[in-house]
Amino acid sequence: MTLNVVDHDRNSAALRYVYPVVSRRAGGVSVGINLNPNNACNWRCIYCQVPDLVRGTAPPVDMALLEAELRGFLNELLHGDFMQTRVPEGARRLNDIALSGNGEPTSAAEFAEVIALIARVRRDLSLSETVKTVLITNGSLLHRDDVVLGLREMAGIQGEVWFKLDRASEAGMLRVNDTHARIDKVRDNLIAAINACPTWLQTCWFALDGEAPSPQDEDDYLDFVAGLPGLQGVLLYGLARPSLQLEAPRLSALPVHTLQRFADRIARLGLAVRVSV
Repeated sequence: MTLNVVDHDRNSAALRYVYPVVSRRAGGVSVGINLNPNNACNWRCIYCQVPDLVRGTAPPVDMALLEAELRGFLNELLHGDFMQTRVPEGARRLNDIALSGNGEPTSAAEFAEVIALIARVRRDLSLSETVKTVLITNGSLLHRDDVVLGLREMAGIQGEVWFKLDRASEAGMLRVNDTHARIDKVRDNLIAAINACPTWLQTCWFALDGEAPSPQDEDDYLDFVAGLPGLQGVLLYGLARPSLQLEAPRLSALPVHTLQRFADRIARLGLAVRVSV
């Protein structure tokens, strides 16, 4: 089966932890690492594509199996025929190793060990510096010392943090992410990420019950990001794949011009913005 941007099946390589996707934001092949094969997360975003999502944390990580899968799959990408047989022409480049998957990856007790493992495998395989190491996170556990330790090591292996911020008010986060996170704590955790590793905000912007995010939603977001020192920029994206949550019928993609208009407002603050539809 050929990979495509609308199918991010975690079982596409028949492995427990490692899975490849063609990423529309990355523009190539992203090697995903799923530390939450139990489909457990401490948030429940209403646009989430994880089936049978439950509240919880990552189970214990089998480090030996993860290393074997990562080494084996990267070797296949670099030296086998996977790119030619499974990846569309035009996307046949290895863009990154991404900690993402079916829940919050930093909830794994072994998170810092996993980053050290990735660093070791990268060195052993002489991966190009153009291949990034990306953490896609809701940022809720950035107060933990072991998580910050992992981010600091990521910074040395072409690391980037993609920190989720879909709405910048407590009411908005409750509505979209089903979390009671405090906005001041979100800011503290974001600053901790920025101080440890290059960090982008990733923001999903979509219509709910046919209504685009309100002017107040936009203003809350702009107030939050204004003046954040060291932030790399914003990854603004729309809905590309259907939600598997109960709210799915209530969600719809926004027109490209709506996303671009909001991106222009963010850019006027002096931040880099990348838009994906």
